[in-house]
Amino acid sequence: MSDIGIGLLSIIVIFIFLFARMPVAYIMIVVGMAGYAIITSIPAALSVGSSTMFSTFTSYSLTVIPLFVWMAYIAYYAGISRRVFDATYKVTGRIPAGLALATIGASTAFGAICGSTTATAATMSTVSLPEMKRYEYNDSLATATVASSGVLGIMIPPSVIFIIYGISTGESIRQLFMAGVVPGIMLMLLFMLVIFVQAWKNPSLAPNGPKVSWNDKFSSILNGSVEVVIIFIAVVGGLFAGLFTETEAGAVGAFSTLLVAVIRKQIDWEGFKNSLTDAIQISAMILFLVAGATIFGRFLAVTGLPTAMANWAVELPLPSVAVLAIILFIYLILGFFIDALALILLTVPIFYPVAVELGFDPVWFGVIIVLVVGMGVITPPVGANVYVVAGIDKDTPVMTIFRGIWPFLGAIIFLLAILMAFPQVALFLPGLI
Repeated sequence: MSDIGIGLLSIIVIFIFLFARMPVAYIMIVVGMAGYAIITSIPAALSVGSSTMFSTFTSYSLTVIPLFVWMAYIAYYAGISRRVFDATYKVTGRIPAGLALATIGASTAFGAICGSTTATAATMSTVSLPEMKRYEYNDSLATATVASSGVLGIMIPPSVIFIIYGISTGESIRQLFMAGVVPGIMLMLLFMLVIFVQAWKNPSLAPNGPKVSWNDKFSSILNGSVEVVIIFIAVVGGLFAGLFTETEAGAVGAFSTLLVAVIRKQIDWEGFKNSLTDAIQISAMILFLVAGATIFGRFLAVTGLPTAMANWAVELPLPSVAVLAIILFIYLILGFFIDALALILLTVPIFYPVAVELGFDPVWFGVIIVLVVGMGVITPPVGANVYVVAGIDKDTPVMTIFRGIWPFLGAIIFLLAILMAFPQVALFLPGLI
């Protein structure tokens, strides 16, 4: 069998193991090392495996991952997410579907200091769902709003998915962050429009909240948003201004979030320990995935499969946009079954060279891929965010949540169409640096 044939066979084997529900990181490590041994030698495979594991867990550039993850957990245990929701809720609560709109707004703000889709969905589940249930919101609309709002956590910088994409491809994480800002805001507005239209057509889905005085609105905004603005400016503002690198931005983010929480006496010793414990667990999982994907990527490079696929795609008698549509469709199908982070790590070594060879901007391609991967976290049968919400709200069946997802899915597809037709929507801000 040729080297390319071995590469194709390895991908089939990986998907067989994935459908058997085996851990993704271990699958990529075992298959990658086994394939490398077949093509080269067992000593070479062992050398690649050990050196990759060591370099991944000692990499300076990868320390940005645990730092941003810890930043998110500090914000969670300090109650920042609840205050952000309270602020947006008091401003929008009286509007039709105001609580749902507040959930989207709060998710956007929390995404600016979080970077994780599941963490955003889990946080908003504990904060906003009880309020929506108290005002007798439709279960499907309420839970689908929370699950979908998690997608904003990976579009608004800092985003763990953008970081992983940047590390995997060598693209500038700063430019990826900037490219996600405008599409992230547009997605927030589209989600709000979807909710408002549903409530306008059927007011019983989302009853109005209580009336709040203007004084209470202003005081809640000051109390709930100032700390988020401070942290966001400290991290993203400093990063965009070139004051520090992406890795240093992670350190600044974690420190500034902890400093704000301590000064305002919002976190106790127990919360501090829990934030560290949770951050370590999630970071170890992510780094194992990165190491596994790196080993598998090195094996694929030896087979020559990515180069062969890029050449094949370029030679197809189809326009570049049609080839891109095929790639996005593959991502969409795979997203039904594979976790977002694992999907990025598994497929980027294959499809990134194809996109570059076809002439697409790699930063723009990163935004497109993150959006498509975001669709996967809310679509059946995997739909990680849906199961997160269902795990917290045990009274609502999973299928009830999935039924409410489709309007939000339509909003994401609409934004994808805009970005494909007008790439400058994503590339305008990165073009300024």
